[in-house]
Amino acid sequence: MLRYLMDENVNPIYPNQLRRRAPDLVIRAVGEPDTPPKSTLDPAILLWCETYNFVLVTNNRASMPVHLVDHIAQCHHVPGILILNPDMSIGETLDELVLIAGGSFEEEYQDQIVHLPIPRIR
Repeated sequence: MLRYLMDENVNPIYPNQLRRRAPDLVIRAVGEPDTPPKSTLDPAILLWCETYNFVLVTNNRASMPVHLVDHIAQCHHVPGILILNPDMSIGETLDELVLIAGGSFEEEYQDQIVHLPIPRIR
């Protein structure tokens, strides 16, 4: 199962509610114990995600693609980056994150940025 690191700019309701909805899901948030401290720069967060095998969940649509390109250019990898969609409700987003975590295989999102919701094949 995927593990998520929530960026510090993600509303705290997301990690709190994910922990309630999916207690087996490993959720960490920037600034919590054993995670990067708040105000850590994005390149260092990507290194942390790579080291500890966490998918980053963020609102950062602007600079994260640039940071990912730089990260990969330095021969690094990241388990994935999920970008939240402001048009989705909190409940829809939580459902999507639980579904992705439980239904994805390891390395499915490696070195990718995926915008929620992910497309479904019907």
